[in-house]
Amino acid sequence: MKISTIASVTIVGSTMAGSLMLSPVRQTVTPAAPVAQVAQTLPFTGTQVAISRIRHGLDLEAPAAPIEIYQQYVPPPAPAPAPTPARAAAAVAWAPSPGYVTIPVPIYRQTRNLNCETAALQMGLAYYGHYFSQDSLFAYENPDLRPAQWINGVLHWGDPYTNFVGNVNGSESNLTGYGVYYPVILAIARSHGVPNAYGGEGFSPGTIYAELAAGHPVQIWMEARWSRPAVRTWIAWDGRRVRYSLAEHSVILTGVSATSVRVNDDQFGSQYWVSKSTFETSWRDFNNMAVIYR
Repeated sequence: MKISTIASVTIVGSTMAGSLMLSPVRQTVTPAAPVAQVAQTLPFTGTQVAISRIRHGLDLEAPAAPIEIYQQYVPPPAPAPAPTPARAAAAVAWAPSPGYVTIPVPIYRQTRNLNCETAALQMGLAYYGHYFSQDSLFAYENPDLRPAQWINGVLHWGDPYTNFVGNVNGSESNLTGYGVYYPVILAIARSHGVPNAYGGEGFSPGTIYAELAAGHPVQIWMEARWSRPAVRTWIAWDGRRVRYSLAEHSVILTGVSATSVRVNDDQFGSQYWVSKSTFETSWRDFNNMAVIYR
C-alpha cells in the first residue's frame, strides 16, 4: 500500500501520561485520482447502511441555544352594540271555522321513494287498531317490474289498477317507478281489518266531506305538494288506458271544516290543513279517486 502522509496522532488514556508525536514523512506524491473515479473501482460489499458516529466526552457538540418565539398581542375588538330587539309579532294560532271535525289518525312517513299509497293505507288501518309495517303491506301489491317502453311514440307500462307499477325505490320522472291505484289498496284494507271500506273514482266532494264529518278517514290520490303538472295517459300491458301524472301522490284526509280539509301527508310525516278548493283541484286530476275507511 502506498503511504501518502502520516499525520500526527494523539493518544489519550486514563493510565498513560504524556504523548508521542510522529512527524510526517515528506515525499513526492502523485495527485490522487478524482473521488468519482476511485469510487467506481471499489468492490461492491453490500447494501448501503447508515453509520452512527460514536461521540466521546471531548467532542460532544454544544447544545443548541433555545429559540424563543413571541406572539404579538392583539387586543380583541370592542363588542358591537346589541341590536335593539324588534317588536315581536303576536303569535296567531290557527282557528278552524265553526263545525270542524278531526279524526285522531296517527301520522306516518313513507319509508320508500314511492310507497306513499302504502303509508296512507298503514295510517287508515292503524286508526282502527290494525298495525302493520309498510313493507309487509307492500308485499300484497305485487309490483310489476317490467320497464316502461315507448312504442310508436306511445308510452306503455304496467297497470296500477292491478299491481304496483315499477320499482318502489325508483323515480317517476325517470320512468323507473310509479305507484298503485285504489282497487289494490282497497283489497288490502278489507283483508287487513277494515272489511267495510269502499273506494272508487268519480266521488263528489260532498261525499268525502260527509264521510270525514262522520269520523271516517279518506285516502285520496292527488299531486305531491298540490302541484299541477301535466296529466297524460299510457297504455298498460293489458290494454287499459291509464291516467297518470309524474307527481302522483296519495295522502289520507283526517279532518274537515267549512273551508278546509286536514291532511296526514306521508311524504313528510306531517299534518296540515289545506283549502277545499286546492284539494278539489288536484284531486280532480285523478278522477276523484278515493278509499273510505269505515
